[in-house]
Amino acid sequence: MSFYGATKNAVRTVMEGLRQESTDGLIQTTSISPGFVRTELDSSIDDAALRGQIRANENDFGMPPEAVARAVAFAIEQPPEVEISDMTIRPTVQG
Repeated sequence: MSFYGATKNAVRTVMEGLRQESTDGLIQTTSISPGFVRTELDSSIDDAALRGQIRANENDFGMPPEAVARAVAFAIEQPPEVEISDMTIRPTVQG
């Protein structure tokens, strides 16, 4: 999980760099960091106990993928003079 977290941070850093370099306003960047989403990620986990815990969490409080899609649509729908730089969305009960 540490490498997963590191890659999310790397994406944020790259997106911020692109935002700062795009001074002509032609490129808008948005970094969306979703919390726990119901996906098929657990199918790639070999550790049965960990896979079971993740599946249980998905069922208990995971957001539907449509929640992320709505956040993406919100960022895209902004007028040209508005940029949503960074957005974190997560289930209300996620710790």
